[in-house]
Amino acid sequence: MRDVECTNPGVARALTFAVEGSGKPRHQVAREAGMHRETLQRVMRGERPIAVDEATQILTTCGAYPKATLLLTMAGQEDLACQWMRNEMGQFLEEFLAVLPMHLDRTLGRRVADLRPRWANGTSQLVARMLSKHIDEFTDRDFAATLGR
Repeated sequence: MRDVECTNPGVARALTFAVEGSGKPRHQVAREAGMHRETLQRVMRGERPIAVDEATQILTTCGAYPKATLLLTMAGQEDLACQWMRNEMGQFLEEFLAVLPMHLDRTLGRRVADLRPRWANGTSQLVARMLSKHIDEFTDRDFAATLGR
């Protein structure tokens, strides 16, 4: 199967942000990503379509979390993709998205057919609130443990 190519301007901007923030010269990023320097330049300008595997290689070379970055960018969340591409939120999202389908399938089983797309927004808000509460609980426990010493 041939890799899917896209000319999404958001992808070009996210790749440019990754390359410029990598701390590496463009020729080095191109070499490490396995492409010619001019090809990388054309991709960054949005003049050349890029395959998903090529974009993944560029992002990986630049120290970004490629799956999370590309997913956010393709979902129209380019600003968050750039903000999170190199930090723990990007890593969290990448790992979360990798295991979420398996857990949904395992937990819901045949009930997956009962899901409604309109529930997605509310479910995402619920997950975000649960994570926030979880972080607060850990912080409170760490603080209490520090005071107890």
